[in-house]
Amino acid sequence: MRRTVVATVLALLLVGTGCGEGRAPVAPVAAGTATASRQDPGQVERTLASLRKVDDLPLYEMTYVGDYDPTAGVAGADPPSPFGCSLFAALGDRDRPLFARNFDWEPNPALVLRTDPPDGYASLSLVDISYLGVTADPAGDRRLLDAPLLPFDGMNERGLAVGLAADDGARAEPVSGRPTVGSVRILRLVLDSAATVDEAVTVFERYNLDFDGGPPLHYLLADATGASAVVEFVDGKLTVDRRRGPWQALTNVPAAGVPDRDLRRDHRYGVLAKELDRVGGVLDAPGALRLLDGVRQAHTRWSVTYGLRGGEVRLVTAGGGARDYRLPMS
Repeated sequence: MRRTVVATVLALLLVGTGCGEGRAPVAPVAAGTATASRQDPGQVERTLASLRKVDDLPLYEMTYVGDYDPTAGVAGADPPSPFGCSLFAALGDRDRPLFARNFDWEPNPALVLRTDPPDGYASLSLVDISYLGVTADPAGDRRLLDAPLLPFDGMNERGLAVGLAADDGARAEPVSGRPTVGSVRILRLVLDSAATVDEAVTVFERYNLDFDGGPPLHYLLADATGASAVVEFVDGKLTVDRRRGPWQALTNVPAAGVPDRDLRRDHRYGVLAKELDRVGGVLDAPGALRLLDGVRQAHTRWSVTYGLRGGEVRLVTAGGGARDYRLPMS
C-alpha cells in the first residue's frame, strides 16, 4: 500500500517548494509553568542567567544547570511539530563522520542549548523556542526551563546525532503497553540515553509516537562509528532503513524501502545524493555547509553540522550568524 502512494507523494512535493511552504503557521504552546525542571532555586537562577543573544535570527544560547525530567507529561502530546527539511550523514571518512541539516520553518527565535543531566549524556541541541510560548524577549522567562524537552536536532557526548523531517505519509499505530511520547520529545530521550544508532532505535521501540497536532515525522540517526539509519512509520509500523553506502540522506519524502531512483526525483534529495556520491560520502564542515546552501530555501532558519567523533558543531543562521561550538566527547 505504501509503495503505491510514493509516486503521488513525490509528485506533490515536486510541484511545491518543500517544508511548510503554503501551510498555515502552527500555534505555539500555551504559556504555563515549567513541568520538566528538577532544579533547585540556585540552578534555576544560573540557567536563566546564562541566556544570551548571539545573533539577529534571533539566536540565543543557554546552559541548563541541574536536572530535568525528560518524561514529564510523557502521556500527553508535544506541541505541533515543525517541518524539518534536508538532512544527511556523510560517513565515508571513518575518522571524521559528520551529520548535517537545514531546518526550514517559520521566522521564530532559536536556542542553542547545552544540557548535562546527572543520569544521561551531555548534549548540544537546537530548539525553536516559540513552541515554548517564548517570543521576542526571553530574558528571565521560566518557560525556558522546559527547553530540554524540545530538541529539533542535536548531538550527544557519545557522538550520536539525530534530526527530524516531515513525512506526510507516515502513520504511527499505538502498540499496547507502551507509553506515548510526542514526536519531538523522542529526540530528547534518544540524546539522553543512546550512544549508538542501535541504542537509539531501541529507544524509539519503547514508545508510541504521537503525531497529533502536527505533521507526521521521520528521523535520521548517525553515530561516531559511522552507522546511520532512517526511522519511519510504514503502514502504521516503525521501520528502520539502515545505510547501504558511505552516506544517508533524508528530506520530506518516504525513504524506507523506496528505490534510489525514486528518491532522487525529489529535488533536494537529488542534489544531496549527487554531491555525496561525487565525494564518496567524505565532507568536512565547510563542504557540508556548502551542500546545505545548495538545498536551502527562502524559509531556512539554520544550517548545522555535527562532527560525530570530535564534537565540533558549526551553525549558520538566517540571522547572519556563523558560530562554532565544541561538545566534549566521552
